[in-house]
Amino acid sequence: MNKQTVAVVGLGKIGLTLAAVYATNNYNVIGCDVNKDVVQAVNAGKSHIDNEPGLPELVKKAHDTQTLRATTNTSEAVSKSSIVVVIVPVLIDSSNDVSYTYIDSATEAIGKGLQKGTTVIYETTLPTGDTRERFGRKLEELSQMKMGSDFYLAYSPERVYSNTIIRDLKLYPKIVGGVNEDSLIYASAFYRAALQCEVLPVESTETAEFAKVAECVYRDVNIALANELAVYADACGVNLKEAANASNTQPFSHIHAAGIGVGGHCIPIYPYFFISRGLQNGIIQESRKTNDNMASYALSRIEKQQGSLKDSKVLILGLSYRENVKETEKSTTWLLIDQLESKGANVSVHDPHYDAQEFLSYGVKNSDLTPEAVKDVDVIILQANHQEYKKSRFQHVPKGCTIL
Repeated sequence: MNKQTVAVVGLGKIGLTLAAVYATNNYNVIGCDVNKDVVQAVNAGKSHIDNEPGLPELVKKAHDTQTLRATTNTSEAVSKSSIVVVIVPVLIDSSNDVSYTYIDSATEAIGKGLQKGTTVIYETTLPTGDTRERFGRKLEELSQMKMGSDFYLAYSPERVYSNTIIRDLKLYPKIVGGVNEDSLIYASAFYRAALQCEVLPVESTETAEFAKVAECVYRDVNIALANELAVYADACGVNLKEAANASNTQPFSHIHAAGIGVGGHCIPIYPYFFISRGLQNGIIQESRKTNDNMASYALSRIEKQQGSLKDSKVLILGLSYRENVKETEKSTTWLLIDQLESKGANVSVHDPHYDAQEFLSYGVKNSDLTPEAVKDVDVIILQANHQEYKKSRFQHVPKGCTIL
């Protein structure tokens, strides 16, 4: 039986992993990306993502078996493919409005190469309705074909976690919605074969889009609840961690861990996909404010203990937005740096996942954890609890240093 050809549009961390997994599950895969360096690396059998366990090995295997190649010519790749999977970023701008720059460009290229009978599946997290009304209509206009009959269109959100993407692709059910029944059938059949996972069909692309954003909103709201409880617990002189552990022995209580902010590509971004489309003046907006204000609250606690932070030497542990990953998107460290510098503090950052050149490119002063480097530090803020920090007892921290 001839292998089907799949075009994966967008070779970031998730896109490259999808492409490599498809290629090792009996598909010919053409990865598409605008970055020539990414394309060159894939065509050499190398992963440009170096911090996703198992991915370099999968890419090499797919390259060696000649089932994965890459190109910058998306239209040509689409014209040769019976299935197209789109995983190109949708972001928010400085006003928290949805920014479609990259995915609109990708859709334009897909439409120009689209052939009759092709199944197109969007995996990028989207505001409700976009698969059908924004991208489906654009594909119809460009291809002069009708979605649902001439070509098939579905939405299936990515639901994976950095550092465990390969595992998660099999572990979590694949939510799939189509613009019609045929689109749902074709997309579902593809995922069952290509990922060998459980498929969860839903009634429409809109339902699938809504479900993904709702997952992120749920987490953001519940983290905000934990953070609000943490602030109140401080005022009451209560250890929230101990209180929450006690509460959570009741099966209907699931109090999350509190923290000094929420970062990453998902939780602090996707709630705005609801907020910007009419869900206003409610718990979702308040949760965003609560979580973004935790950095300021953390500094107020330090000031209460330490006094003014002017001219203080502050060391932040973790440039990444969370532990054990190398990603800075919406990292709370950015908020901390801005606020600390506005208070006149001297700020440096340590993160074992980044080298000196990378710190320089971010415009961040970096530090190491040697006795000499920390001997006169006034404040240490543990922002991302990397494994390396769990092993450290901070034995070189000077007396009187505040640790948060």
